[in-house]
Amino acid sequence: MKRILFISGPVALFLVWLFFWVLGKYVDSDMNRTRNVDLSQVSQEARELHQELLVADWHADNLLWDRDLLNNISYGQVDLPRLIAGGFALQVFDAVIKTPRGLNYERNDADTDNITLLAVANRWPPKTWNSLLERALYQSQLLHEAAERSEGNLRIIKNKSDLIDFLVHKETKPTIVGGLLSVEGLHALERDLDNVGKLERAGFRILGLVHFFDNALGGSSAGVEQGGLTDFGRQVLKQMEERSIIVDLAHASETLFFDVLAISTRPVVVSHTGIKAIYDSPRNLSDKQILAIADNGGIIGIGFWAGANGDINPASIAKAVRYVVDMVGIQHVSLGSDFDGAVETHFDASEMVVLTEALLAEGFTASEIKLIMGLNQINFLLENLPEEYVFP
Repeated sequence: MKRILFISGPVALFLVWLFFWVLGKYVDSDMNRTRNVDLSQVSQEARELHQELLVADWHADNLLWDRDLLNNISYGQVDLPRLIAGGFALQVFDAVIKTPRGLNYERNDADTDNITLLAVANRWPPKTWNSLLERALYQSQLLHEAAERSEGNLRIIKNKSDLIDFLVHKETKPTIVGGLLSVEGLHALERDLDNVGKLERAGFRILGLVHFFDNALGGSSAGVEQGGLTDFGRQVLKQMEERSIIVDLAHASETLFFDVLAISTRPVVVSHTGIKAIYDSPRNLSDKQILAIADNGGIIGIGFWAGANGDINPASIAKAVRYVVDMVGIQHVSLGSDFDGAVETHFDASEMVVLTEALLAEGFTASEIKLIMGLNQINFLLENLPEEYVFP
């Protein structure tokens, strides 16, 4: 018996170590891949133009993984050193709180969840294991703690004053990066309207209504019912507008999409998506939806993964951008990478110059590329973030 205990003890410790310190990192490195990019092949024209850009992106899922945002690692797509190397001004960091097993773009229910096991494996506090709200709040805490340790290189943007101050300092310290918080799906509210205020106080300024399944607010493009805005959803939307919280319609069913636009008094964002005319997927926007976003004064973030564009080549991203620009004008298009969203991309955050090159090859001018790569998003936020006052 003593011999069995002597053997099982080290085995148990090894299994604990494997689960809590290896599993999450293995899943991360396996799911968030990039191609090998040869930056030596990038033209001098693209390099020089990229140096002038303020790059901004609507959607990255870095906070989900067991990493230190401040450290450059050998896998994945986003961390602060790579954002700096890629010329980023702003990155929206998204809180992923629940995904169904076997998720797909066609039909998912809400009965299963991948994130619970990941939260345990990544050593998140026990209160996050069974609470979707606490998962969102904890990911906010991770970003705030990273900003505090960054020696001023990462600054969290919560209102217009923050953004203006950041942009002023960016002129003299070009390596600083601004971070904003969003939530991917308001199942985070746990059907409690008061939790809108809790998310706001935690720093969230962009809220996605749904993710891969229907929730209490309405239908997902990949849900079972794929229905419209519910009464609860209308109450939430009213609170968001009162608080100047930006509505994100990524993943929304078509019915939910148009229900929201019918009553919205403020511009919305579709943070990360593709275009049906480029790649026909239930996840992507139709021409009718693109026109509706433009009529609303909203903005579309073009994704970098194969589910958005059919493949991950930079030329495909540029082609989707061109389609939106030709249809509704350049002010309505921006970037929505889905970096670190359990997807493969052609390049990581440090290699954004290859997208600049692809946009040049697509025929965009330097001034247009500055808008696409970041200024459109920055201008949208300057118009739609809350003023300095935040609701108590």
